[in-house]
Amino acid sequence: MRVANAPCSWGILEFESTMNAPSPVQVLDEIAATGYAGTELGDWGFLPTDPRRLAADLGARRLALVGAFVDVALTDPAAHDAGEAAAVRTARLLAAVGGDAPMIVLSDATARVTARTARAGRITAADGLTGGQWEVVAGGAERIASAVRDRTGLRTAFHHHCATFVETPDELEALMRRTSSELLGLCLDTGHAAFGGGSPAAIVDCYRSRIWHVHVKDCSREIAERARTEGWDYRTAVRRGLFCELGRGSVDLRGVADRLHDIGYDAWVVVEQDVLPSTGTPAASAARNRQLLSELGL
Repeated sequence: MRVANAPCSWGILEFESTMNAPSPVQVLDEIAATGYAGTELGDWGFLPTDPRRLAADLGARRLALVGAFVDVALTDPAAHDAGEAAAVRTARLLAAVGGDAPMIVLSDATARVTARTARAGRITAADGLTGGQWEVVAGGAERIASAVRDRTGLRTAFHHHCATFVETPDELEALMRRTSSELLGLCLDTGHAAFGGGSPAAIVDCYRSRIWHVHVKDCSREIAERARTEGWDYRTAVRRGLFCELGRGSVDLRGVADRLHDIGYDAWVVVEQDVLPSTGTPAASAARNRQLLSELGL
């Protein structure tokens, strides 16, 4: 396993303005300085989208480009064309830059459906999709993964994500059951698994060889409980520190690390500690997070 970080740890979030976020130069410098071997792309346009310039920026810091998050409104068939185009465009950039098996990390559209955003962290079966809707989601995900593979040679891992229609363990199972294990892998996200009502370690046990990419984040027990009891929406919970530094929340990180070793996982582990733009102490947090992962054998 190799360990990377991501621009979201510096406040580059898909649902927040990046106006006050640090510059790409600062983010890459600090990822490298705090001991990481790679980075994800972050929001399209944050890092350079010219492959030669991006490769040079990464190479100067000895960083690999390990993946890119692409969210698509998979419940809406009319959004699939644009989603496929965005995923292929992103995959072409990853492939042109090269690196160690970069991954498209596909998700349902994040925090764009009001009802799901409002109820993130306390989803019940009544909030879920019908059988026909699941077929639309599964078909869209497979279509996008197939296009990425056929046009760029890259693989796609699906990211279960709070404030989407694939949040809970049952929803993840519904999607995995309807999609090909050869075409669509899984991006385990430990923080989203915990807030979504699941066990990250149990997800490793369940899906094993289907886990192609890992996002490691922690989930504050206190903030999660307040979000549930006080009825916060997803954005509010994140803004108030839902995804805390590693080791300060409820996620059994040692259990996850041990299980990843047990199944022979040998791909990327990416630290994601979602913060608001220009808040917190990203570099100091990144250093502490890297130290903790080292203590866990990663």
